[in-house]
Order: sequence, then structure tokens, then C-alpha cells
Amino acid sequence: MKDLLDTVAKPARYIGGELNARPFDMGAKVKIAMCFPDVYEVGMSHLGMKILYHLVNDTQGAACARVFTPWPDYADALRAAGRKLTALEGGLELSAFDAVAFTLPYEMCFTNILETLDLGGVPVRSDDRGDGDPLVIAGGVCAFNPAPLSPFIDAFSIGDGEESMLDIISAIRDSDTRSARLVALSRAPGVYVPALHDGHTIITKRVVADLDAAYFPSEFVVPYLETVHDRAVLEVARGCTRGCRFCQAGMLYRPPRERSAATLAAQGESLIRSTGYDELSLCALSAGDYSGLADLSAALTKRLSGMRVKLSLPSLRVDSAIASSMGDAFETDVRKSSLTFAPEAGTQRLRDVINKGVTEENALRAAREAMAAGVNNIKLYCMIGLPTETEEDVAGIAGMVRRMLNIADTNRRPRVSLSVAPFVPKPFTPFQWAAQDTIPAIQGKISYLKTRMPRSVTLHWHDPSLSRLEACFSRGDRRIGGVMEAAWRGGCRFDGWTEQFKPELWENAFERTGVDPAYYANRERMLDEPLPWDIIDAGVSKEFLREEYLRAVAGDVTRDCREGGCQSCGLNAGRFDGRCPRAAVHSL
Repeated sequence: MKDLLDTVAKPARYIGGELNARPFDMGAKVKIAMCFPDVYEVGMSHLGMKILYHLVNDTQGAACARVFTPWPDYADALRAAGRKLTALEGGLELSAFDAVAFTLPYEMCFTNILETLDLGGVPVRSDDRGDGDPLVIAGGVCAFNPAPLSPFIDAFSIGDGEESMLDIISAIRDSDTRSARLVALSRAPGVYVPALHDGHTIITKRVVADLDAAYFPSEFVVPYLETVHDRAVLEVARGCTRGCRFCQAGMLYRPPRERSAATLAAQGESLIRSTGYDELSLCALSAGDYSGLADLSAALTKRLSGMRVKLSLPSLRVDSAIASSMGDAFETDVRKSSLTFAPEAGTQRLRDVINKGVTEENALRAAREAMAAGVNNIKLYCMIGLPTETEEDVAGIAGMVRRMLNIADTNRRPRVSLSVAPFVPKPFTPFQWAAQDTIPAIQGKISYLKTRMPRSVTLHWHDPSLSRLEACFSRGDRRIGGVMEAAWRGGCRFDGWTEQFKPELWENAFERTGVDPAYYANRERMLDEPLPWDIIDAGVSKEFLREEYLRAVAGDVTRDCREGGCQSCGLNAGRFDGRCPRAAVHSL
């Protein structure tokens, strides 16, 4: 491919052979292409893909190669030259694999799935594939509403992927034909095969019960390019019981589970020694809630002493401990870094509606502590268009930012940036029934904030057209799949990238397919209305979500089950070994 790579902007995306990349076993019985539907720099930052790539390669008789969606310059060069997309390991075209497995991290990568299949010589629609074609499999957070992608995906893996991937390997290894493999997959726990589903059977998500015993690689592939998250990553916990009513991940990844500090310290040292990274990040939905944070900090500091490695945490809740509870290793990093907080709403009334469980005073106190530790850059995230939002709530965002600027003396005021994103209703949340604001309404709120934001504050906002499309994908049915295909064939790809998003092409695709986007994005659903994702059991019950929606409208707060007792979310109903979320937390 050298002649093509000489013509593209970042050829290092497509050559492979990095440190810790696994040699591809051409003689393996099961060959899997692990695909990420975005560019190399984004996909190489995704922890789930790292885990599954090494898991497959560590499984006897299986081989795994990585594939990322080519940027348009390379995609166009491939098509012009009449060539097919190949994997980084082994150089095989996608059509030569037994399975092509996609991670689904966010909705705006959906057209990239079609682009990747087409470039790799795999028929885009499931109905057009025959015995000589690979199985196309998808998993990840967006698989919990499989309907929009059902015309294109042969099988969906629902829930934690470590155990499901072993079942997928077995189904391929033990069956000789495409139809037999699909039957075998349909019988595996947590796997949904659209072509064989009766429309009624409930697919229950897979849950890895013990994270300490779960597979985790001792090394990561070290990329050639700087990636979005260019560091070693430890998953300290999975799941969350905070109960934010807009948060899909917080509901889907229940029950909460933790790795022990001893296990994490050993994993962290192994990753640093095998990769050479100088930064180690602790990953979880709410890393500040990890119960062994102080012990882990001490253990990692001891193991990594003299290696000049800094520890970092992702975005923190404003009621999380900042410097005082993090230990010396984190304090060193805090002094040199910015801190990110997500108060989500501008008034306490609306924070209670969304069950955020924090106050503005929490945010101001956290910012003061951060500044005392040496931080001078503070990033805030808020949403606009949340259910029940009023003009007072939007004005409250601007007021909160002004108060944040005044937490210190005038000689050392913090640099504050604010990002606002339109609310997007998500399946398996209490707000799955709520309507999204219209584009004009969102634009009006953004304009309001622009005029009331201090000059010293940097304001960022998400494109309302993109957020509406995300809502259509999020709550869509199979008809959205038709819109998606029409848009892709019309030239849409990399929709999550500002410079690539083409809203006029999407509007044309909706018109040509006769689908109204407002039906999916801007319509409040009836509480007894059948939903496209009702065939999936994500753990939390529909009754619990419905009750939470009613409590939200009433402004009532639901306490974290770790503090206020079991809230009967559904995980203790016997479908998951009767496991209560509080009891599921690993005992340190």
C-alpha cells in the first residue's frame, strides 16, 4: 500500500507493527477482525478494544487483527485504486475473516460501520451476505438498542464482552457454515441475532461478576501517533449507583464492581513496564467513588517509585474528594493539571430533577481545593434542554460560572471554560420517554448564554443538528437504519467530526426515506408505549425507570443505594443471581 500511503495525511494510521502488537496467526481456526468505527487515534484510546484484542489473541486457536475506519483521504484512494481495506495485522481484507466485530462506543459512528464494511469487501446488509462472507458482530453501549443497526449486523453482544467473546469464538470454531454459526450464537447468553429472533424472547445482558478474576492484558499496543488518551489506563471499577437520570452508562453497567487495590497495583506496574508510558489513568464511571483510592495511590506510588510516572483521574464529580483524599501521587498531578467538573445544570431545582446529587457549594468548594493545590484551569460541563428546564435554569448556568470566577482573589482568578451540550434522551434511563428540545429552542439557549458569559470564559457548545441526529439513532427503530444507509450512500461518514458532518445530506436522507426526525427526537413517549429496545434486559427494570421519571417530574430525589438502602432498581430480582448492587461491590 506504500503508493497509496504516500498520498494521505497520516500514513502511520494504516501500517501496524507497533510495540506489543501481536503477530497474526494465519493458521488460526478462528480469525476475527476487531474493528473500531473511527480513526486510529480514537480507537487506540478505547479500553474495551484493547482488552478484547489481547483476549482473542490469548485464546488458543484464535487470532485477532485491528481495523480502524480510514479517514476520507485514504478511503477515497482505496476506491480509486480498486483496492480493499486490510487489517493492520496479517494484511487480510475484511472479507477474508470469519468475523468482523465492531465496538459501538457512540451513535455518531454508525455510518462509519457501513463505510468500513464496504471498503473491506463485505456486503453492507445482512440479507446480502452468503456463506463466503464473515459474520458481522457488534457490542458496546449502543448495542442495547440494536434496532437501527439490525439491517446491517448479524449478531449483537449485549453487556460485558469478556465472556461473550469466548462464546463467539466457540460458535465459530465449532460450526462449519454461516447459518450454523448464527444458530450457535443465538443460543449463547447475551447474544441477539436479529434474523433468528422471534420478536418476543428477552435477551439478558452478560455481567462479569468478579472484576479481579476478569481478563485484563499485561500490555497494551503502543501507538505510533499521539492518541486522544495517550496514556496507560487501569479500569478500577465498573458500574455506578449514583442514579443520574440522564446517564445511560450509569444504568447499563450496574451492578457496581471494583477491582482490589492489590490487583490494580500489579496491573498498573505491568502496563507501565511493558509500554513505557509516563502517565497512568484510573478509569471508571465515577473514579472518585472508588473505595480503595487511597490504598491504590499508596501501592502504585511504591511500585512506580523512581519511574517518573504521574497518576491521573478523569472528570470528577464535584462532591468527590480532591486533593485531601488522593494521596501524594495524585497531588503531584493535580498541581500541574486542570480539573473537570460536571454540575450538569445551573440550578439546584434542575439538579434535583436529574438526580445529580450535588450542590453548587460542592462545586465551589471543590474548585477552591483544586486552586489551593495549584490548579488554575477549571472546565465545566452542563446540559441544556433537560426535562422541565426553564429560563431560570439556563440563566443559572451563567450565574454559576460567574461565581466560579470569583472563588479566589483577583490576583489569581482561575481560567474557566464551559461546555454545553443539548440533552439527548437515551434508552434504559428514566428520561428515555422525554422529548428533546427542537433545534430552534436549543439555538436560542446557546445564544442566551453567549450574551451573558464573561469575556474571560471560553464557551463551547455542541451542534444542535448533531444532537438531534444522535437522539434519532439513540431511540430509533429499523426505519432509522434505512435513513442511515441513504445518508451514507449520499456521502455521510465521520458524522461526529465537525468538519465532516453534513446536516444538509442528512435532511435529504430523511426526506427521501419518508422518515420524520421529530418523531424520534422531539416527541415525548407514552409511558405504556412499546419501545424498540424492550427485547433487551439491561438489569434495571422498566417499572423502576418509569417510577424514576415520575419522581423527576415531581422534583423528588432518589438516594444512592449504597447510602439509602436498596432502591429496587431490578438487579435484586433474581435475574442476576439475586445480586443487590451494594453487595456486588468488591470487598477490599
